[in-house]
Amino acid sequence: MLKLLEFGQSYWIDDLTRSMIKNGELKQRVEKQGLRGVTSNPSIFNKAITGSHDYDDQIYPLIQEGRSPTEIYEALVTTDVHDACTLLQPLYDKVSGQDGFISLEVSPHLAHDTQGSIKEARRLWQEVSRPNLLIKIPGTAEGIPAIEELLFEGISINVTLLFSVERYEAVAQAYLRALERRIESGRSVNNITSVASFFISRIDVLVDQLLDQRISHEKESALIAKLKSLQGKMAIANAKLAYQSFQSIIQSDRWKKLQAKGAQAQRMLWASTSTKNPNYRDVMYVEPLIGPHTINTMPEETIAAFADHGVAAETIEKDLEAAGRTIADLAQVGVDFKQVTAQLEKEGVQKFIDAYNTLLAGISNKKK
Repeated sequence: MLKLLEFGQSYWIDDLTRSMIKNGELKQRVEKQGLRGVTSNPSIFNKAITGSHDYDDQIYPLIQEGRSPTEIYEALVTTDVHDACTLLQPLYDKVSGQDGFISLEVSPHLAHDTQGSIKEARRLWQEVSRPNLLIKIPGTAEGIPAIEELLFEGISINVTLLFSVERYEAVAQAYLRALERRIESGRSVNNITSVASFFISRIDVLVDQLLDQRISHEKESALIAKLKSLQGKMAIANAKLAYQSFQSIIQSDRWKKLQAKGAQAQRMLWASTSTKNPNYRDVMYVEPLIGPHTINTMPEETIAAFADHGVAAETIEKDLEAAGRTIADLAQVGVDFKQVTAQLEKEGVQKFIDAYNTLLAGISNKKK
């Protein structure tokens, strides 16, 4: 895992539990295994809180105080995130704020609520009160103005649920505007941090399903072969093209002016990098996406697989022509990729809402 750093990529873990904070596992991963950050979401906290008794000692007094399930949830996760931030702050300080971050998501019910997202992000930022916190906000159409405003205010943001190059570019422009606004108002941009979380494997899951549907109704062998050749290819191709947009931004005069004032690049974070299809290589969403200014946030099984047999090399700008052809070929066989990414964003928000609601229901059961 340490080899990834040689090529400009940090690896973060997509998991956070109270036990890994308390038993020294998180600290050991940071100090011995090169871990540089942590991401979380309602699904992760649901498993951590409802799947163990680690939180009961904190839950009982909160129940006695008459707290609601939502208030109990926030108290639990802000405690974990605060403690994890404290644990990773020496790394954050050592690398001058380049890494050492913990992410905390606003309620997924606010994914399409600009003002609600701003209000909750401000509150969570103040509650945790750590410089190495990233507030996670979905990069929906309504999320983008919230992201810009919060960055302008000095709140660091992890933009989540990005599936299309176009939406990534809109998020990147919001980051640039926030930095420019800060400079215009006489504020520093030195400690403003943001990452753009671009989702990977979910794209192949949906595109492969659509291709399977076409294959099942197709009789022409040449077209069937063409359809099969596109399976498992779209996610990586899409990510490589998004990285090309990122490269264009950091090579622009507009960015260089900001950089001269001390601004840090909004790094691309590869999310959803576990392999969902058992027929695919278990590190297929890690090996082809290694390069400068990137982060790969992996679940435990993907970290273990890459540590065991993954190949580290700078690959993010390889096979770009093939990536472009994959996009073109998908359109040629009748799959509308804009519809794919729109559906994935909608489903992504709903999955987080479902996990969040399940978590609150679990806390309600604990109250009873």
